[in-house]
Amino acid sequence: MNHQFLYKKLKSENYYQINKNVISLKRFSILLSLFSNHTLNSKIVCFMKRTFSTITFVITTTCCSIAQKTFVHPGILQNKEDFEHLYQVVQKQIQPAYSSYLLLRDNPRASANYTMNGPFETISRDGEFSYTKPKFEADLSAAYLNSIMWMVTKDESHARKSLDILDAYALKLRTIPPTNDAPLLAGLEGFKVVYATEVLRYTYKGISSQQLARITKMITGIFQPVLDTFYHVPAYTNGNWGGIVTKTYMAMAIFLNNEAMYKKAIDFYYNGRDNGTIRNYIDGDTGQIQESGRDQGHCQLGLGALATICEIAYHQGDDLYSALDNRLLKGFEYVARYNLGDDDVPFRKWKDMSGRYNNWPVISSIGRGKFQPVYFMPYHHFVLRKGLSMPYTKMVIEKMGVEDFDRDQPAFGTFLFSGK
Repeated sequence: MNHQFLYKKLKSENYYQINKNVISLKRFSILLSLFSNHTLNSKIVCFMKRTFSTITFVITTTCCSIAQKTFVHPGILQNKEDFEHLYQVVQKQIQPAYSSYLLLRDNPRASANYTMNGPFETISRDGEFSYTKPKFEADLSAAYLNSIMWMVTKDESHARKSLDILDAYALKLRTIPPTNDAPLLAGLEGFKVVYATEVLRYTYKGISSQQLARITKMITGIFQPVLDTFYHVPAYTNGNWGGIVTKTYMAMAIFLNNEAMYKKAIDFYYNGRDNGTIRNYIDGDTGQIQESGRDQGHCQLGLGALATICEIAYHQGDDLYSALDNRLLKGFEYVARYNLGDDDVPFRKWKDMSGRYNNWPVISSIGRGKFQPVYFMPYHHFVLRKGLSMPYTKMVIEKMGVEDFDRDQPAFGTFLFSGK
């Protein structure tokens, strides 16, 4: 074959471009065969080497476009097998997961007798309607937690409570105003709404088609547009925002059976021009976090969001955990190590994607040692599933004990992520 022809063919057909919807695997295999069996000139070899890692990524993430993806339901963090395992944990009181379950059971928001604060026509974290913040946060946490309690106890009163809250908000809620924190609200609270609705839709016969339609309309008409707006503007936030938005966008994609949305979420995780991607939030050499110079609470918030994205994708058959040589593991180990008291962690002044957060000269001690319940989920994957080592994360887990509630995280990880 003419070497110049092959080089032009590679350039013109753009097999490696991520924005392609379909990869011709047949043609690509032919090119690989040619690459293996012909002596190519250095120009082609360099070109192939330069694009090989991207080609590998494209095969992994987009070859499923040849056949429409079939989503697992329920499939946001837990599937039916996971829930059956959790039910058995409760019935047999299997430790230490059962102790984490008891914290869930005793949380007032997880009670089937929870009394709603709302619903409200307008909800906001800041601005004129900020007075609604603690009220709707508690309500939507109750919907989330009661949906879990329904699955792990099979007590229908929890399913009814979760549905009552979701439907009440679907009937009343009209807007999330475009304040500064709107993307955080839509991400943090929208996740609870989508998770609970996904669970009820596929497991609870008491949800009517009218109720499901109303709640779905709230998800797509009120929460989703805020997330879409975030994606459409240039990077302007610290990285925890991008992770929070994307975990909910991916959950919505699964709930809506929307393959394009799902691929968009994965593409953002790898390639988004934002601080909240796996590449831009965690340093590949040291594990330093984009927000390490800000405070430790936001570092854990951002890492928890990225881990949630990975766990959701894992339940849909996609391994995002291993991205960039297990970079998420490195980030958790860095944060765990510093928060355990090690002052020798490396730190460099960070140049972020927005250009707004470049002036933190040292690692921040604000919030140091205040651990959030985000560690067991990645530990469960990297260590218990994959057999890797996370010594500092293990020490944090031992220091914290079983995981409890957190308003902004899936939480109760010792229980919820105790299965396969």
